[in-house]
This record gives sequence, C-alpha cells and structure tokens, in this order.
Amino acid sequence: MVDGEKVPERAKKTISIVTSCWNEVENIPLFYERVCAELARHPQYDYEFVVADNASTDGTREVLRRIAAADPKFKVILNARNFGHIRSPYNALLSAGGDLVFYLCSDLQEPPELLGQFLDKYELGYDVVAGVRSGTHAGVLMEFLRGLYYKLLQKSTPGQKLLEKFTGFGLYDRKFIDALRKFHEPYPYFRGLVSEIGLKQCEVPFVQDKRQHGVTKNNYFTLYDMAMTGLVNHSKLPLRLAVLTGFLIGGASLVVAIVYFVLKLLWWDTFNLGLAPLVIGMFFLSGVQLLFIGIIGEYLGAVWVQVKNRPLVIEEERINFDR
Repeated sequence: MVDGEKVPERAKKTISIVTSCWNEVENIPLFYERVCAELARHPQYDYEFVVADNASTDGTREVLRRIAAADPKFKVILNARNFGHIRSPYNALLSAGGDLVFYLCSDLQEPPELLGQFLDKYELGYDVVAGVRSGTHAGVLMEFLRGLYYKLLQKSTPGQKLLEKFTGFGLYDRKFIDALRKFHEPYPYFRGLVSEIGLKQCEVPFVQDKRQHGVTKNNYFTLYDMAMTGLVNHSKLPLRLAVLTGFLIGGASLVVAIVYFVLKLLWWDTFNLGLAPLVIGMFFLSGVQLLFIGIIGEYLGAVWVQVKNRPLVIEEERINFDR
C-alpha cells in the first residue's frame, strides 16, 4: 500500500424488505415507519423495499405511490389483478435484488423489530433465519389444527425437516433466493421450499401480534388451499394411503364374506343376511372412493397448473425499479 493512500471502504450489503399487500391502506404507512426505524439501528447495511400490491381498491396504491415518490429505495410492483396470497409475495421475493431478503407481512402481525436478532444469526453464518411462532393471539382451535397439520406434513415427508409454526417470516441470504429461482413453481408452497432447499438454517421464536388495522384476508378456504398445496407439492403419502386403504378394505371384505358364508352354511334356514349390512357397506365404500378420487383430483390439478406454466403474476406497473 502506498503511503497516504486511502483504503476503500467495504461496500455495504443491501437488505431487501419484501412484503405484499391487498387493501392495507392504514397499515402500509405504519409498516414503512416501523421498518425504517429498525433499519436506522443498522447503518452498516443499505436497504430497499419491494412491495407487491394485489390490485387494492381502498387507496393503498395511492399511499404506495406517495411513499415511492419520497423514497427512491421504495420499489413497488402493481399487479394487474389480485393474484392471491401465494403467487404475489413469491413474485416479490424473486424481484428482490439485495444481498439479504427480509420477508414479513404488511399487517404487522410479524414484528419488524426482530430484524436485529435475525441479523445477529445471519452474521453467525446462517443462510436462512426463520421466525417461528412461540405464541399467537389466534384461537386455540385454529392453533391446534395448524399444529396437527404440520405434524402430518412432517410425517409424510420423512426426508425433510419442516419448520413448524413457520409462515415465511424470516431473513434469507442471496444464495437461497438464487436457489429459489431454479424451481419454476407456478403455484409454490414457500414453507416447503425452505425445507427442500436446505442450507444452514436456524429459528428465532416470536409472538404473533394482532393486526394493527383492518381484517384478515385469510379464511378457511385460503387456509385449506395452502394446506392442500403443501401436502400435494411435497408428499406422495395420500396416494399411497389410497392404495393401502384399498388393500385393507379388500382384505376386510373378504374376511366378512367368508364369515357370512360359514354362518349361512351352519344355520341355512335361520340365518338371514338382511339389507342393512349391504347398504352400510355400499355407502362406506362409496365414501372412501369419493375421498380418494378427490385426492387424485388434487394431484391432477397440481399437474395441470404445472403443465400450463403460466407466469406467477401479470404486472401492471413497476415503480422505482429503473433506479
């Protein structure tokens, strides 16, 4: 080094704050304010926002435009229509350009103030720092059903370690985002992909807060959609259960038929078969058949979505990405 020559400073790493929204006009300003306050505590990092809007109709887009006009690092993706709670945030993740990606929901149920803890874990060498719920203000029944589902999904995917009580909230290294691009999933189950990709992971517990404003956009239909997407995308267990159940019912039917045949031979004149066993057996077998036809239909639907290979979303406009 020549005397007097200045050593160039190491370039700052950039954190991409990624979220999506639909009709969150009251939450977006609070979200931006709280995240910026947390980023100010970590001046060693640069930042950018990537916010995907799912065709909001309550004035959210105007709020996003106003923030983007004041902050050139606030990037916005305006979708042409509502592409749902799975495709839109996934597209925003793939659009992030930072060295790190901090993903959280815009309704502030996941506290942005945990960024410091996530960064501490990242600096220890972890590629994925996942926020997992240690508590929640959700109902006891819903939390029980979620826990039961995660246990079922884990049992059906023995080769992977799935993160329980994980919603996607977390910090991800660039190598994880690059690996995500290789999957070409038109309808992805992000939580399963985190386990599928692997890399060095750790967990940070947090208590899920209540929504700051508005009402939740999730209902039983969207939760069922996510549950079935995860099961179909990451497990063949339901299909194998169909085969196993067929064998068991076939074997049981054969045993019952032999027993009835023997009883009829022993008491030919007095033993009457009756219609009740026939009717019960017919309805039972019909129910089992419909159940597994539905399961096969779920897998066919997943194949149908994959074969069509439609884009994740159609974007109407991108703001600040050219900067």
